[in-house]
Amino acid sequence: IIDYPGEWLLDLPLMTQSYAQWSAATMEASRKEPRRSLAKKWLAHLKTLDATAPADEAAARKAAKLFTAYLASCRSDEVSLSTLPPGRFLMPGDLEGSPLLTFAPLPLDPATTAQDGSMHALMERRYNAYVSRIVEPFFYNHFARLDRQIVLVDTLSALNAGPAAVNDLKAALTDVLSCFRQGANSWASAVFGRRADRILFAATKSDLLHHSSHDKLENVLGLIVADAAKRAEFAGAQIDVAAIAAIRATREASVKQDGETLDCIAGTPIAGEQVAGEEFDGTSEAAIFPGDLPDDPAAALEGSLEGELKFVRFRPPLLETSVEAGSVATFPHIRLDRTLEFLVGDRLI
Repeated sequence: IIDYPGEWLLDLPLMTQSYAQWSAATMEASRKEPRRSLAKKWLAHLKTLDATAPADEAAARKAAKLFTAYLASCRSDEVSLSTLPPGRFLMPGDLEGSPLLTFAPLPLDPATTAQDGSMHALMERRYNAYVSRIVEPFFYNHFARLDRQIVLVDTLSALNAGPAAVNDLKAALTDVLSCFRQGANSWASAVFGRRADRILFAATKSDLLHHSSHDKLENVLGLIVADAAKRAEFAGAQIDVAAIAAIRATREASVKQDGETLDCIAGTPIAGEQVAGEEFDGTSEAAIFPGDLPDDPAAALEGSLEGELKFVRFRPPLLETSVEAGSVATFPHIRLDRTLEFLVGDRLI
């Protein structure tokens, strides 16, 4: 089992893009809302740069810093965008401060050729190094060897942020899935390399919804990945979608308000979380009505839920201290058993 951040997965499409192509696509995206408002400082700095001028290390580092801040703001809960490569800019790990992370897009024509010693050449060289030293080794040493894949998707945050976030999520998942080596495995796979023959898309944090919305959440995610899933199934891979929570931090409750019974979730919100102006202290329990998902998943993708869902982070439940002899205390979960059955059930026969 190999676990890795989703940001790294979103880097895979960079293997098929030149620096100029990536720059052009990133610049075009930054000129559209909600990205445009978030990119002001970075774009203002770009206006001071000349791609054909001699390379300037200080200017390159400043551009990378402002570009990283822009990517981070795009990932905030209010916006929840997904297409944010390079992923290591947001999760650098031991690469913090490395020259590999000191590049940024420039306003270039995709067909432009860099002049030796120019700012363009400097940025292009570092981009190519990032792809060859970070992205490609991850793909060939780990990702290309996987035959089962689970992709965790924060569907709820995208739905709450609005249509722009949902469309961005759909594009990101489509781009990533195109990098998978999909299809059924056979004896030849041992020679030519294994393929991902089972791929599960999991809508995470389903414990933030009442169980009556879990199937609806699956339907929404299924619609988001529908086009990419069809291509994978055509190649021979099995695709499934599940609404899951590896640790269920809430339980369900009913609250009567104005004569109406609301399906709520209850638990202990983390200190500092707020709902309707009320701030929680991290010790008190609360029952919260998170909102309902529509029966028609297409309505959710059109933006009907923008700002309508109410989410707070909950503390994990305490494990029961009194368990039967021979049993082990475990955290409650949502549909984790179904997830494991799909991914490895055939290997346990």
